[in-house]
Amino acid sequence: MSVKGRRTGAARPVDALYETLATRLRRSRRAWLTELNRRQTLLALVAAVHVSTEPEQIANAVVERIAAWLPLRCWATVAPDSHAQLVSLADTGIAPALGPALYGAAGWVLRNDQWLLSGNLCTDRRVGIDQPVAVIALPLRGRRQVVGAVVGLDCGVSESAPIPGDALTASLEALLGPAGFALDTALLLKRTEALSVTDDLTRLFNARYLNIALRRETRLAVRNSRSLSLLFVDLDGFKSINDSHGHLAGSRALVEAGAVIRGSARETDIVARFGGDEFALILPDTGSPGALAVAERIRERIARHRFLAGDGLDIHLTASVGVATLPDVASAADELVQAADAAMYRVKDRGKNGIQAAVSGR
Repeated sequence: MSVKGRRTGAARPVDALYETLATRLRRSRRAWLTELNRRQTLLALVAAVHVSTEPEQIANAVVERIAAWLPLRCWATVAPDSHAQLVSLADTGIAPALGPALYGAAGWVLRNDQWLLSGNLCTDRRVGIDQPVAVIALPLRGRRQVVGAVVGLDCGVSESAPIPGDALTASLEALLGPAGFALDTALLLKRTEALSVTDDLTRLFNARYLNIALRRETRLAVRNSRSLSLLFVDLDGFKSINDSHGHLAGSRALVEAGAVIRGSARETDIVARFGGDEFALILPDTGSPGALAVAERIRERIARHRFLAGDGLDIHLTASVGVATLPDVASAADELVQAADAAMYRVKDRGKNGIQAAVSGR
């Protein structure tokens, strides 16, 4: 990703780029402080981080501006995802090999709510990362906690830790305050939206989102004259798990089934728990042959899976799968649902553990 932010401050000769980070920081501190204290600098950042409610766009605005203020070779904005795993929301100059240094520094900042200033991570026991890079990393603070970290890496060690000084530190924190609040709001909004469309048990999409996504994908398919398929998957004999082993065991089995189905689908497929022990998959740009192939993969893997093996049990289930394809048997979202549901029940009537493609008019 290229950095488009306007670079300001004192001009530097080309060979200054090869100075250590600590040296560059000492030499340019006054020019950088002058730029950071300009009113226009604050207004530009505030405007940039409020253009969008997408965390990635806010993070990108932060990276672009701090890369212009403090010209290290690499910058990134890092935050925890919904599974508490650190991810880079935006970065520039970060090669894959720098991942340990990036996430090690970000993790330390998030845990300690402090700046991390290091001339050489190889000799810095705080992070425990054996990489010869210098680091400036600072927290992005939200309303109640640290929500992210801005990490700058310089590939080349410094003779000492880069010290911005109290004035530059205070100016940077004041400038990044609005960015931290904006990122906090965006991340909270994204997590709230995710919860509203996610099944609490399986973490797949829920029926509400399935309905929204199916109507959206149907409109796109009709408009672009493309195929769209819908699969309904019902677990055969699932009630016996609840009856024999209790509802807690049944819930764990549903989680396992959801994982098997999600793992059998493609990245572009939308997988949802429709309700109870029934699942549904939306397959964009997929005709009947492709949908039948996905259905068979799901049926075969469900049949092969040993459910609740971690609890010392060896339970086997099968699946009945109904397949409906637009425009072959339907022209609207509701018709596609009815066709897939009817096809699935025809499998049930025939003895279960099978696949049925919907037929036009039935």
